[in-house]
Amino acid sequence: MAKSAKSTKQYLYLFTGGDMDMPASEAEGKKVMDAWMAWFGTLGKNLVDGGAPLGERKTVGSKAASRATGYTIVRAADLKAAVAMTKECPHLKIGGGIEVLEITPM
Repeated sequence: MAKSAKSTKQYLYLFTGGDMDMPASEAEGKKVMDAWMAWFGTLGKNLVDGGAPLGERKTVGSKAASRATGYTIVRAADLKAAVAMTKECPHLKIGGGIEVLEITPM
């Protein structure tokens, strides 16, 4: 996939916290999924990987454990632009937070 001149960096949205209870009904689940798909649509070509919720975990080699509940990868010109794209993220509407991290090429 060709990168635009303005969108050359990739950023990881690491979702934390929020009300992550399973939807009470199929209709409620569809409403939640529709909100995510609508937000992904606003990201357009900047969406690299829609990501997924994170499940069971075990920390190896460190005392600090991530409280991450999911992730998404996007393309943006810089950190400020990547942060701006989180504005309408459904995760924020359920009380969650988003840590925005630049993915540094090796």
